[in-house]
Amino acid sequence: MPEELKRIMVIEDDKFLSSLMKVRLEKEGFIVIQAFDGEEAVELLKTDRPDLVVLDLIMPKVTGFEVLQAISMTPGLERTPVIILSNLAQDSDIQKAKEFGARGYFVKVKISVEDIIKKIKTLAG
Repeated sequence: MPEELKRIMVIEDDKFLSSLMKVRLEKEGFIVIQAFDGEEAVELLKTDRPDLVVLDLIMPKVTGFEVLQAISMTPGLERTPVIILSNLAQDSDIQKAKEFGARGYFVKVKISVEDIIKKIKTLAG
């Protein structure tokens, strides 16, 4: 029986970056679900159970911190690995994200898409 494809949810309001991540992840064999704001992400997470979440923090409607908190408090999602991909680079933001359960924190301008894909492959299997 073939191995089930891993589902990655990319929550990112930058449509270009989100599409780039989607194309690269699909090329690696992942199924990609996209959300373009925090509110959409929270709604999708009620019905869709990804194996890993890539989350921006600065988004319209509902912030990434609020989405991360919702994930950490939702039965069945609370153990889902979350990787933060944000422009926020302050230690306090990184600490807050990790307190809410983020497994990785990357500043967009300091990491390549290829390095993000490698980290996702490591965490999602």
